[in-house]
Amino acid sequence: MKGDAAAVAFQFDDASQQRWASHLGMWVFLATEILFFGVLFTGYTIARIQYPEAFAAASRLTSITLGSINTAVLLTSSLTMALAADAAARDSVKATRGWLLATMALGLIFLALKAGEYYIDYTEHLVPGVDFAYTGPHAEQVELFFYLYFATTGVHALHLIIGISVIAVITVLAARGRFSARYHTPVDVTGLYWHLIDVVWIFLYPALYLAGRP
Repeated sequence: MKGDAAAVAFQFDDASQQRWASHLGMWVFLATEILFFGVLFTGYTIARIQYPEAFAAASRLTSITLGSINTAVLLTSSLTMALAADAAARDSVKATRGWLLATMALGLIFLALKAGEYYIDYTEHLVPGVDFAYTGPHAEQVELFFYLYFATTGVHALHLIIGISVIAVITVLAARGRFSARYHTPVDVTGLYWHLIDVVWIFLYPALYLAGRP
């Protein structure tokens, strides 16, 4: 089969070694991504400790409804990605393609909702450096919150766009029969990346939307 023929690259002794190396490489990459997001979370945590009242007030200005819906959407996409990996392991081309397409669709829904949320922030004059006009107390600290808000959610959205692009390529390869029960490592490692995106959002959601609310 195509998938089996392409399974082992010349530098590996067998498929097992290749699979191990691929997973190790992805975990190392994910570790660097965690360090990257860790800097953003550390900066946010320090600022929140310094300005708790301002950050609580700023958090209440975010859209808890859209944030909650997006959380549900992204968690569901983790399920569909896991199902895609399972289908690939069972050599089910149709199911693999279907679950990958579902994951892409949910990712696009997330981005659309986030874009709508950004537009609401703009109309409410909450975009630092572009149009920020908060008149309540601790205005400078509230503006700092929104700098961090747009930085963290923007970087997260960029990672989501990259993930969707990779899944699109994997979907095409799956439709062409490039994967099988013996060779489906690309689906697995793509799933690991996608789950990291979800985990990052799980931390962003309470930090940006829930903290400071009654």
